[in-house]
Amino acid sequence: MDAPNRLAGLRVLVLEDEALLAMLLEDVLAEFGCTPVGPFGHCKEAIAFLGSNPQGCDVGILDVNVSGQRSDVVAIEFDRLGLPFVFSTGYDESAFDERWRGKPSLTKPFRSADLERVLLEVLQA
Repeated sequence: MDAPNRLAGLRVLVLEDEALLAMLLEDVLAEFGCTPVGPFGHCKEAIAFLGSNPQGCDVGILDVNVSGQRSDVVAIEFDRLGLPFVFSTGYDESAFDERWRGKPSLTKPFRSADLERVLLEVLQA
């Protein structure tokens, strides 16, 4: 079975402040049959969305450093809502807060196969 069939219909919140990377994520997600939610370039925007639409997404892709702010506050909200998420980062796991270490992550730069793998991994967890 290919990625579009396995991920079709999935609503993926994208928290990414780099416009080109956000567009790339949107394109790849659309190829998989997912519905990108956002992208949001600031943590407060993602928090506001989740607050007003707690069932508005199925999974999140959270850049670790968004516009100079760590995305931990958004990760905490995903946890509170019981929603899965992955971090997207150019850093190694040592840059993560200790509570997030071991969580699936997408290492930049990534290929579409990497994105597929990490989404399937977090959904199966």
